[in-house]
Amino acid sequence: MPAPLPPFTHESATQKVRLAEDGWNSRDPQRVSLVYTPDSQWRNRAEFVTGRADIVAFLTRKWAKELDYRLIKELWAFTDNRIAVRFAYEWHDDSKNWFRSYGNENWEFDAEGLMQRRFACINDLPIKESDRKFHWPLGRRPDDHPGLSDLGL
Repeated sequence: MPAPLPPFTHESATQKVRLAEDGWNSRDPQRVSLVYTPDSQWRNRAEFVTGRADIVAFLTRKWAKELDYRLIKELWAFTDNRIAVRFAYEWHDDSKNWFRSYGNENWEFDAEGLMQRRFACINDLPIKESDRKFHWPLGRRPDDHPGLSDLGL
């Protein structure tokens, strides 16, 4: 990422969502931060984050707590330079309690394709390990793995 660039088409918005999913599934805060503008503004749950250094710190804390993190994102809607997605991710804490976190994000991009604003609403659902649906090896979701709609999520 940052390509594709706005204005988005259905195809380019879908590609942008998958690239974002791939980045987050890398669990590499530095890599992920580079697709945001240097002064990017976030709201993630009730936390407000501004700029790449804060993004790296936020994601470092997140992935230290949310272990074995696996994420699926799906395009919900798009306009010229904005994309709305829905997502779910599975993770466990250090006591092996599993969760599926559901959410929606609204994204706004600059002309170079960097995300300048991200607003996320997320809810956590405790699940049994046997109820997990995301079983690929850590990292990028395989192309043949079902998406959210296919999984009934």
